[in-house]
Amino acid sequence: MIDLHCHIDLYPDPAAIIEEAEARGAFVLAVTTTPKAWRGTRRIVGERRRIRVALGLHPEVVADRHGEVELLCAMMPEARYIGEVGLDGSPAHRASLGLQIKVFDRILRECEKLEGRVLSIHSRGAADRVIDALERHPRAGLPILHWFSGTVSQVERAASAGCWFSIGPAMMRSAKGRDLAAAMPLDRLLTETDAPFARLGDRPLYPWEAMDCVADLAKLHRADPKLLFDTIKNNLKRMAEWQPALAKRHDADA
Repeated sequence: MIDLHCHIDLYPDPAAIIEEAEARGAFVLAVTTTPKAWRGTRRIVGERRRIRVALGLHPEVVADRHGEVELLCAMMPEARYIGEVGLDGSPAHRASLGLQIKVFDRILRECEKLEGRVLSIHSRGAADRVIDALERHPRAGLPILHWFSGTVSQVERAASAGCWFSIGPAMMRSAKGRDLAAAMPLDRLLTETDAPFARLGDRPLYPWEAMDCVADLAKLHRADPKLLFDTIKNNLKRMAEWQPALAKRHDADA
């Protein structure tokens, strides 16, 4: 079970979710929205081997908290994973897009200085601008576009730029989401929930449900579900082995 983008700290009872995910053997990347949230989430997660915490500054909060980018960059040597970061060009956040670009570029520059990080990236309403930024900073690391909502041509452009993708059950509920998933390269796909924002009926999705989308994904790609499941597990191992600046060890035993 692999959940590459989950806001564990935003569940009503994060500790309970962490314990259940650990008991079920799920690998979870717990993304955060601010540097201070990263510190707090690390304390809750502790030394659990299969739950990692990503250092983030969400683009939706950049208008008010852009000054925290320097704090994030100061913390970055301690962090193997960066996220949630990126750009949001939706109507509610379009006014701060110029500032978001400056902050995102600053984060990518710092990643380059540290020889790269794995990044979980938000790109709603700003896919081309996100890819532009990644092309300006080609040594920033391994970019994973989470819950991508652009166009098929932007999927192709992102793939050409070296991007990976994380998708989940909520994305597969719409025709557009399925079309995008069908265009994504299978050797660069991982699963996610984006919970607790993504929901199943009247409750949030849970990290151990992220791979519930694999059967539908297999139909789209005309692939064997078991082989696709194994491919995604192998993708996680490849992702965990990446990171040239840090010790090459498996973060996950998928």
